[in-house]
Amino acid sequence: MATPQSDWTERSLELSKLLARAGLGDRAAFATLYERTSSHLLGVVLRIQRDRAQAEDILQEVYVNVWRAAQSFDAAQSQPLTWLSSIARNRAIDSLRRTQTQPQFRSTITSSTDEEETDVYDTVADSAPGPLDLLSRASDARALSSCMQALSAQQRQSVALAFFDGLSHAEVAEQMRQPLGTVKSWVRRALMSLKSCLESAVQRDEQQPGA
Repeated sequence: MATPQSDWTERSLELSKLLARAGLGDRAAFATLYERTSSHLLGVVLRIQRDRAQAEDILQEVYVNVWRAAQSFDAAQSQPLTWLSSIARNRAIDSLRRTQTQPQFRSTITSSTDEEETDVYDTVADSAPGPLDLLSRASDARALSSCMQALSAQQRQSVALAFFDGLSHAEVAEQMRQPLGTVKSWVRRALMSLKSCLESAVQRDEQQPGA
């Protein structure tokens, strides 16, 4: 369920106005939107496509799509950064499918008001496949849906904002109006649970005849 606009941050309200103006063909508003969001969306893309040059090319495709689709943005359905991040994520995944590569992730957080801020994947980083790597090997998205349902409501919301919308810990905490440490704990535990669940799903798929 989308957060009521009365609870939106000033940044979300500003981005919503810029999208509305861009949807009317306002190029100046679109340029400002690019300035305000391109760094964040590049980070979203780099979580999936680690090649910087390819990620920058994808980012340009993202903004072409945003310019064309800005008029369809519905503030009643999602916040602007969530909508933009979804477009960026989908374009990055499409790019990976075209090149037949596996998702790779890197931390894209360069600064934060919290001195100990880390990427949401740092807490479960190891040499084994991560959640999206495992998902890419699963037969379809049903595995992820089932695994997500096994999480608590707070874990599900926090990991969706961080994992799918590309928000930092601090941004997730602001969005959920919760202490930063609490959000970090929710995300860490959720990713660990997802990883275990998806590993089991992949193993089941690989044991299926013809796999």
